[in-house]
Amino acid sequence: MSKFTKTAVLLLLLASCGGGREFSAPRNLENACAIVDERPVYLSAMRNAERRWGVPVAVQMAIIHAESRFIGDARTPFRYTLGVIPMGRQSSAYGYSQALDGTWEEYQEETGNRRSNRHDINDATDFIGWYASKSLERNGIPANDPRNLYLAYHDGHTGFARGSYNAKPWLITVADRVATRAAMYDAQLRSCRMI
Repeated sequence: MSKFTKTAVLLLLLASCGGGREFSAPRNLENACAIVDERPVYLSAMRNAERRWGVPVAVQMAIIHAESRFIGDARTPFRYTLGVIPMGRQSSAYGYSQALDGTWEEYQEETGNRRSNRHDINDATDFIGWYASKSLERNGIPANDPRNLYLAYHDGHTGFARGSYNAKPWLITVADRVATRAAMYDAQLRSCRMI
């Protein structure tokens, strides 16, 4: 093997090992300052969404943490019949925001952002902002109410209006955690002067 070929193969191997960082989670999800320090593009995307839709950065971060743990290509698990036969995924939720196919298409249609991708942090945060604006419009939920925003985000606007989350104690627990995390992220971002 020639020296050029060996070098090319080595570079390809190294490139393949490094792939996926774009979709992997930041190392420390408990510290908002560490997250934005490791991935400055996240803060830029969230600030843009906050300017456009009014949803605070910390609220966006808490929702993304609950939905995907900041994994850009996150998907729901497969369902199995008889424990071994794959029957497809639990839902079409995908990406940072775990947006469903139909809701994402509605977002694309209304915003004109046809080329958006759920695995792109800029598009995912814009989607979260758009969805929060719909939550305000349809259910009167302000952008700084992470608990109720998350309940509407998870159960949909109609489900939230009906109170469907009341039959899901686990969801109320998750929404409470989202609110707690949003407050924690907000305090951390203020302490490191990121907001």
